[in-house]
Amino acid sequence: MITHIVFFKLSDASAENLAATRGKLLGMQGKVPQLRHLEAGIDVIRSERSYDLALVTKFDSLDDLQAYQVHPYHAGEILPHMKSVCSSIVAVDYQD
Repeated sequence: MITHIVFFKLSDASAENLAATRGKLLGMQGKVPQLRHLEAGIDVIRSERSYDLALVTKFDSLDDLQAYQVHPYHAGEILPHMKSVCSSIVAVDYQD
């Protein structure tokens, strides 16, 4: 199992924008067949070192993670949106 975690710092971290962006990420459910697990959460601590939003996804293999990266819904809908609303994005991928 491969876990893919992404942290997003939004340019506008208003409650409305955070909720809309979280909804956009959760909208991948059922649209990207390689996804085995999908969750997205808004940071509740709001400290200096906090990012605003986290995405946790799981895949059966590295090949599935790579297929997700180029899947038309992810590459055409999610990535452009996230790049347009974020000031910083970091990720970690690891094998369970």
